[in-house]
Amino acid sequence: MSVKKKYLFIYLKTGGGHLAPARAIFNYMNKHYSDAVDPKLIYGFEKTPRWVQFIIEDGYRILQYTGKWFFELLYALNKIPLVAIITCNIVSYFMKKYLDDVITSEQPDNIVIFHFFCILPISRILKKNKLFIPIQTIITDPFTPHPMWFLKKKQNFIVFSKKLEEKVNRMKRNYSVQQFSFIIDDKFSKPLSIDEVVSVKKKFGFDIEKKIILILGGGDGIPKGEKILHEILKSNLNAEIGIVCGKNEVLQKGAENLKSKYSANNLKIYSYVDFIYELINISDVIITKCGASTIMEILNLKKVPVVNDYIWEQEQGNVDYLIEKKLGIYEPKIGNLPKVIDKLLEDDNLYLLYQNNIKKEQVENGVVKVTEYLINN
Repeated sequence: MSVKKKYLFIYLKTGGGHLAPARAIFNYMNKHYSDAVDPKLIYGFEKTPRWVQFIIEDGYRILQYTGKWFFELLYALNKIPLVAIITCNIVSYFMKKYLDDVITSEQPDNIVIFHFFCILPISRILKKNKLFIPIQTIITDPFTPHPMWFLKKKQNFIVFSKKLEEKVNRMKRNYSVQQFSFIIDDKFSKPLSIDEVVSVKKKFGFDIEKKIILILGGGDGIPKGEKILHEILKSNLNAEIGIVCGKNEVLQKGAENLKSKYSANNLKIYSYVDFIYELINISDVIITKCGASTIMEILNLKKVPVVNDYIWEQEQGNVDYLIEKKLGIYEPKIGNLPKVIDKLLEDDNLYLLYQNNIKKEQVENGVVKVTEYLINN
């Protein structure tokens, strides 16, 4: 009986964009290669002080919704090499003990990194313990990654766009780069059939004859979600509406108040759910922010995203990609959203144009090829 190869997937929870790809590969490995590999998800902040987690992870989440300008200022400051090095060294100090214990006890065959804050501590741990374990670093931002990914020379990168592959190669820092399609959960590789869509609509109580608008953000709902919903309800569009509030109780309460105010029987309100795949499948238009994972889930299911918000530079490339390829619509003015969405719902030719562009772009899920690459290298 052969010994299984052990993989450590090391991530942080600064938004869902780092954990989601890690979990997608982890699940795919367990489903299809359980006899050959033993993957483990390792949360890098597992034993750091709670205040460190709060500043790095909760701070990220809170600033996305209440102080985006301040987050963008911090993002810009940390593009300065000296500031970036200081920040990464401080964070590394609080991670290294736990990661050292995990790596030395597990003795993995491979380490896969999903967050730039994990790069320095892991490389130092391997050097200190004289461990020669291959490391693959998956850059989870497909177009405009933060310079913190590139503080260390001689890394093995997996990237999700030709544009980024070319950019990394131009750096001439002895990087190895492999480019694949973006990684999302394997179920997003295949849309539901027409009969399955009808069945899911009935299950969730939607009118099967009407089109569906889905308002969708990350785990904390979409920024300005209440204002968006208010404009949609006020416009009385001929469509069913769903909004996913995630863990954002304020947004959920606001949505419930608006449902009551407008007697909106066509509105379904959800908190944190595990059936996003089903909701996207039955929807026609998805109003969202421009996080990479959500956008790629929508495009893989051949639905049309309408983006209202994005984080400067970090998600700038995602917006540019949608606009340049005509895969979706960017409309920053909330007051204009009802008109944009109504045109998409009523003009079948316009909707079909976007769907055809998505098909021509050959958007696909990279989870299979990335997993196979990790196993074979």
